[in-house]
This record gives sequence, structure tokens and C-alpha cells, in this order.
Amino acid sequence: MTRARQISRVVTSVYDDALRPFGIVAPQFSLLVFIAEFGPISRSDLGRRNHHERSTLSRSLQPLIAQGWVTDNAHASNGRRRPLSLTREGQALLKSAASAWSAAQSHAARLLGEAGAHQLMNIPRDLPSRVM
Repeated sequence: MTRARQISRVVTSVYDDALRPFGIVAPQFSLLVFIAEFGPISRSDLGRRNHHERSTLSRSLQPLIAQGWVTDNAHASNGRRRPLSLTREGQALLKSAASAWSAAQSHAARLLGEAGAHQLMNIPRDLPSRVM
């Protein structure tokens, strides 16, 4: 676990450094990508897909909503459901930060080595949806 956390901190800092000019950090960018890919999506579905605890997800979403990059409008047929969607500003942010993200991907791959990067990319496929 210690080694996994060390790798996570190093790799996350590569992405955070690349995304800093856009006013966003790597975990927030990842949420934007998930919402763009699967949205509109409920918070619970997003949490399951991204292995987030409910409170962690709420804290991570707050700045995205406050910046106007994500909206959580109530669904027309069910006022209790509040699916998350990207706003135009959120879509523009993803588009403008894409080259920085790609540069960070290349940097991280160099740090990890080709084999290490490939192995890390494949681990999530084998993870359970929820760890008890």
C-alpha cells in the first residue's frame, strides 16, 4: 500500500503541475472526463464508476459546480434525482486542457517506463466495483 500511495503522489503531481494553468487539479479533471463520457450521470453512479466514497465525491464536485463547469440540475420527471452534466464551460475546459493532459500522460509514462505504465493502465479492469 505504501508503494502504491508513493506512485500515486508522484504521478498525480505530474498531472497537477500540467493542469495548474487551467485552475484545476488531476482528480477534478478526471471527474470532468467521467461526466463527459457517461453524463448525464447520477452522483451514485459516478462514485461507483470512479471508486469514490460519497463524501469525497461531494467535496471534489463542489468546486467544479461552483466554477460553472458542472451542473446538477434536477431531472424533469423526478425532482429528487440531480444528474451531473458538463456545462459549455466545462466542455471548453476539457478541450483547452487536453494537450496539457496528453503532455502529462507522456511525462508519467516516461517516469514509470513503458512496461510499468502499461501494467498500471490495465489494473483497473480487474478491480471489483466495490471493495468491502
